[in-house]
Amino acid sequence: MAFVRSTDSCEMVDDSAYGVSGKPQFYVGLEKCFGELKGLLLHKDVSVIAVQSIGGGGKTTLALALCNDPQIKGYFNENVVFITVSQSPNLIGILETMWEKISGRKKPEFQNLEDEHKQLQQFILSQPKSTLVILDDVWSKVNLEILLFEGQGYKTVVTTRDSSNIPTTQTTRLYQLPLLCPEDALSLFCFWAFGRTSIPSSVEAKLVKEVQAGCGGLPLALKVIGSCLRGEPHDVWERAKDQISRGESISDYHKKGLIKLLEISIDSLNEVARECFLDLGLFPEDRKISADAVLDIWVYVRKLQWHDAFSVLSDFANRNLLNLTGTPRSRVAISYGSPSELYFSQHAVMRELALHLGCQDGVAHRKRFLMPRKEVSLPEKWEMLNHRACDVQLLSIQTGPMEANHWFQMNLPETEALLLFFTSNEYSLPPFLKSMKKLKFLMVFNYGTKRATVKGLDVLSSLTQLKSVRLESLIASPVLKESKEITSLEKLCLSLCEGFEYVSTFNSIKLRDFNLDHCSSLEEVPLSFCYMPSAQIWSISNCHLLKMLPYDLGNMNSLRMLRLSALPGLKELPASIGKLERLECLDISSCEGLRGLPEEIGQLKKLTDFDMRDCSRLMSLPRAVCELTSLKLVICDEKIGKQWLRAKNISIPELRVEIVEAHSSLEWLDD
Repeated sequence: MAFVRSTDSCEMVDDSAYGVSGKPQFYVGLEKCFGELKGLLLHKDVSVIAVQSIGGGGKTTLALALCNDPQIKGYFNENVVFITVSQSPNLIGILETMWEKISGRKKPEFQNLEDEHKQLQQFILSQPKSTLVILDDVWSKVNLEILLFEGQGYKTVVTTRDSSNIPTTQTTRLYQLPLLCPEDALSLFCFWAFGRTSIPSSVEAKLVKEVQAGCGGLPLALKVIGSCLRGEPHDVWERAKDQISRGESISDYHKKGLIKLLEISIDSLNEVARECFLDLGLFPEDRKISADAVLDIWVYVRKLQWHDAFSVLSDFANRNLLNLTGTPRSRVAISYGSPSELYFSQHAVMRELALHLGCQDGVAHRKRFLMPRKEVSLPEKWEMLNHRACDVQLLSIQTGPMEANHWFQMNLPETEALLLFFTSNEYSLPPFLKSMKKLKFLMVFNYGTKRATVKGLDVLSSLTQLKSVRLESLIASPVLKESKEITSLEKLCLSLCEGFEYVSTFNSIKLRDFNLDHCSSLEEVPLSFCYMPSAQIWSISNCHLLKMLPYDLGNMNSLRMLRLSALPGLKELPASIGKLERLECLDISSCEGLRGLPEEIGQLKKLTDFDMRDCSRLMSLPRAVCELTSLKLVICDEKIGKQWLRAKNISIPELRVEIVEAHSSLEWLDD
């Protein structure tokens, strides 16, 4: 965990205070269960423990508590691995993650899934050590069997809604997680509704208890309903009580009753916010997704201003309708409309609620088409739309490999957002994409362990209204060639992509926001990336082979924000950076190989925010920094901080310097 220290007060502040929701986890009512579960885990004759309850019953909360418990970490010598499995897992990817985390080595080449399982099992047997693997949210017995291993000191905790997924062996134990007792349920509810564990004297205790009792002792319901009623007037509480009283009981683990109960949590949303909530169902379960993706949909499809869209996202987080995770640097980027390193995820039950509410109409009349889990091909019920015009506005599809002839020939002239999620080394875009003349947002996301080649990209040139394209784990060069024809394109985000060698120019498009992230094969930046005359935000991050930036970087004189983060091989900034006369925010955080700043940096007269944390080899500042008289905030380590304080005293009186301890995170690897 990193800490931030203000140089004005020298006070150490936990950086989680800069998170969007900023709420701590609260384990009330689960202490006894946690103690029992830990006792089982430490028993020498137990190798697998299955924690079973209804969705939202607290399984994941307990599993995460095990990860963070000092006694557990000590017992397993810090060898604790947490894996989210989900309803439609990428088993090859999960096994590769397990291999690297358990062995501490780079994964070898595997022939197939069975070979991968066999080799990992052999390694665990050949090099025994105390290891705990937590497999969260398991839906299938077949999937679980592939992820279970045996070995001396090796133990597994599984969380599941269905106990029939768990194999019965002498070393397996099933722990059925009970609902909270009324006293603990009230404490948890009050924590989320009032920020304390008891009912305040200023509210009607009877009404609070009636609403809480209707949540049936289920932690998720108590958390969400309590959060959504926080600060609401008496009549909203009364309406919630009446709605709950008409709902179905959830005390018998009845899924339909839980979904009905959670509907109350969005009743107070206005029409626009409700539509935004339903849009969350477009994204896969149990995945951290860039917040920018859903914000783009709300901006380009829902027509919200960016900061209004972000307010909706923050409100959802405060209501516990979703979870937001990120780093302290997100707060600066957010002010520029670029939430870098900010991600959202939904509890599976909340996503089920979004799917349930978004699928009330018949297939032919829905605003959203959603394939909620990955299949080999399209659902059979969609075949009724073959060759039919349909008014669907947002389309989200999860499949395996798809060739052009696997798609139905649907006619979708009103579709404005298309999200494609797949697992394959080759993939064909749907031929009906050319009918989407109003398409504004396109996301192509490959779950596979290798970069995918995408066919059918020629249709992109006909999408004259396309505003935002987000691509993950693809061979990007053919995509970028086609994107040159999309003259309306404003945002382009490439993550975990490769193949940038043959990209020529972006001069013809009005690209405003460009983001290149975790592109591990990138050794040099193509010159075409430096010719974006309309770009205001330009970001390259987590590209570990990149050693230098072209001098042409200085050609982008429209830039307001430049992010060059986590580029450990970068040794210097080009002198042309001084030509970025409109630059307001510069982020060079985690550029550990950077040895100095060019004197030309003093020409950035409009620079107000400068993040240079974790630049461990940067020993001194050029004198030219004293010319940065507009600078308001610098984030850096203590060594450089002292030099910034001298510059503040000389010529930058408005400067605030924040000192941070060294911090690095590899959380993205868990995805």
